[in-house]
Amino acid sequence: PASAAAPALPAPPAPSAEAVSRPAALLPHDLSPWGMFMAADIVVKVVMSGLALASVITWTIWLVKVLELTTANRQVRRALHTLRESSNLLGSARALPPRGGASARLIQSALGELEASRALPAEGIKERVAISLNRIEAAAGRRMSLGTGLLATIGSTAPFIGLFGTVWGIMNSFIGISKAQTTNLAVVAPGIAEALLATAIGLVAAIPAVIIYNVFARAISNYKASLSDASAEVMRHLSRDLDREASGANRLRAAAE
Repeated sequence: PASAAAPALPAPPAPSAEAVSRPAALLPHDLSPWGMFMAADIVVKVVMSGLALASVITWTIWLVKVLELTTANRQVRRALHTLRESSNLLGSARALPPRGGASARLIQSALGELEASRALPAEGIKERVAISLNRIEAAAGRRMSLGTGLLATIGSTAPFIGLFGTVWGIMNSFIGISKAQTTNLAVVAPGIAEALLATAIGLVAAIPAVIIYNVFARAISNYKASLSDASAEVMRHLSRDLDREASGANRLRAAAE
């Protein structure tokens, strides 16, 4: 014959069941946030759990501080109204409830010092009362600021903690890619998504913490200013009461002479 028939090429071997199922085995069954959390590395899980706890702490502080500031501002407004309507310090103290917060402690401290210094010069009484009121204001401000430092810490560190979890997760993903010897996006994407979830949780924890911290910083400053107004009203009543006593003593002395 003029030409011989070309030899038939052997058919390529069919992929084994193990090779077919290997990429699918690398994929997680659930790509929801909870599923990605459960499929993540232990270090990434610890980072996510810590950030979730930080978010819970942030909202707990928010709830506690809202209630505390609301109550304290109401007490200060009531004390200011009472001080401005009363004619003397003792009348203001009787009009306020015993547990009236820092503003009531201002009045009680002034009355206590006035009672303890009856026969002493007025200037010394005013000086000691001013010192006492200043300490009460400082203590109330420190108490009201409790917890806000934790908000600032969460707001500044949570994104970096989440970034650490992301870097660690992506590093493990690349190690898994090298072991699987494939660059198939279906194999690469789930591990990277799990890693990026740590950064997302870090931002969810940090953004509310920063906003709440700024809101509370302004609210606490306003509370301190209102407390200073109440302190000034106490000093005004104290000065008037001392002058009234001095004037009455002078009239009695003049009548005796």
